[in-house]
Amino acid sequence: MQPKRHLQPLPRSPLARVFEAANRIVLGKELQIRLALACVLARGHLLIEDMPGVGKTVLAQVIARTLGLAFHRIQFTSDMLPADIVGVSVYERESGGFKFLPGPIFAQVILADEINRATPKTQSALLEAMEEHQVTVEGETRRLPEPFFVIATQNPAEQVGTFPLPESQLDRFLMRIELGYPGREAERALLAGADRRELLASLEPCMTPAELIALQGEVREVHVAPALLDYVQALVEHTRRSPQFQTGLSPRAALGLVQSARAWALIDGRDKVIPEDVQAVLPGIAAHRLRPAGETARGLDVGAALIAAVPIP
Repeated sequence: MQPKRHLQPLPRSPLARVFEAANRIVLGKELQIRLALACVLARGHLLIEDMPGVGKTVLAQVIARTLGLAFHRIQFTSDMLPADIVGVSVYERESGGFKFLPGPIFAQVILADEINRATPKTQSALLEAMEEHQVTVEGETRRLPEPFFVIATQNPAEQVGTFPLPESQLDRFLMRIELGYPGREAERALLAGADRRELLASLEPCMTPAELIALQGEVREVHVAPALLDYVQALVEHTRRSPQFQTGLSPRAALGLVQSARAWALIDGRDKVIPEDVQAVLPGIAAHRLRPAGETARGLDVGAALIAAVPIP
């Protein structure tokens, strides 16, 4: 569960227009929308875990449309094969050779819908694409479009017909968020408002892919003071020492925490990271990577526990 935070108004910018457009369609989820944008700016991939019908797919489509990115949706099923994702070479009688038919992975935004309904073999087809932004088919490596961003949705593991994502796959996702039920006012506006599909169809891009790539470059320029790095290291080291967790956060997670905090600062219009930026993105970075150890740690609010346990230097 993401903690509730008071969000400052976004500075007037293309990002502000993205945020406003997304807010008109995905109602009452300002924090989740901002986390999704931070994930994109940090060049990460996003996992949305929740029950069916709360708006996971809509959020993914809104992000793709407002950012002006080419979008493919892949509906994962138990009988899907890796070739259904990356593509396959077919023999052409006329030319006497093979022609590669690219799969749906060749888009700038991939919605991997209900990813945990596919088998582990099919899930693993995404690993190289997410990490290297390329796929290898029949010995030939092909680059994916830039920017490249995967938004995967999954249903709770206790639901029928799901295959839990292994740790290696989970670690490829920079963030995991939950949407949850809308608040009473947001749900009333949803019931009384226009159909979400109609609103999506009329949604115009708020920036170009080139502008997004430029913003991703600006994220790397956001200043992180040595004291902030001390704080990140203290958080990571606590997870490795604490008996509450089976294993601690990896160096990949620590790097993701810094980059996400930079992106959060940029969204707020600042050129340096403050501790509150780290705390804002920490739950989304840490919760899916940390496994509670022992019955006393079950149901632990990982983000809140880490923020409470590790003082700011």
